[in-house]
Amino acid sequence: MMADPFEVRMRFTAQLQHLNASITSSQKAAHYALKYRDMDEDLHSCILEQLERNNMNNRANILYFIEQFCEMATKEDHLPYVHMIQRDILRVVDCVAPADGSGAANVKHVRRVLNGLQAKEVLSAETVAEIHAGLKDRETHPAHLDLEAEEEEEPGSKSKTGTPRGMKANGIRVDKRQIEQRIEEDRERNKRLRESMWTVRGDDSDEHRKFWDETSDIGEDDFTTAHEELMERNEMINAV
Repeated sequence: MMADPFEVRMRFTAQLQHLNASITSSQKAAHYALKYRDMDEDLHSCILEQLERNNMNNRANILYFIEQFCEMATKEDHLPYVHMIQRDILRVVDCVAPADGSGAANVKHVRRVLNGLQAKEVLSAETVAEIHAGLKDRETHPAHLDLEAEEEEEPGSKSKTGTPRGMKANGIRVDKRQIEQRIEEDRERNKRLRESMWTVRGDDSDEHRKFWDETSDIGEDDFTTAHEELMERNEMINAV
């Protein structure tokens, strides 16, 4: 029986919306898209739509999914998915780390995934270098977790302080749950990357040095900073 295109699209969209830092969630979504590869253009459009509509946490998760997806699509010899990612990579980057600085916290993740896509020969070294150069300006913005509120507020409604709801406090949109989620997911990714690093044989090998260069940009200092930011945001939330 032929699958209903609308149902396939909705189920894939739901999987993208519920991605997390685990490889399992990315693999599950990738397997689903490859199962319905005859709808590749439509499912690719779902990826772009969710990158544009979701908060910065979800966008980072979808970015990591894209790397996993390209690897699996290449192994299964379904290159149209890979070609569409190559074509739209700038659009993907602009969604995950927008030029307005609202995704400054995602720049490190974008760099890591770009390096991964280059290593997997999905992107050329020239393309990656060009995008890296363009990301420098986006790193000059305050590296805060500018995460969108999940719950929609009524237009014109005000908080207890008299400030219109949905506006940023001191340039930062506060959402405690998303900040905590982001810290946990970053910790999970960092743990997985460190575990993978130790599986590389030979401390002096070129592969080991390359892996270290690609993964060592997140360390304990980053988590300490993120924790301090969380404490500051908690104080802001409690003060409202």
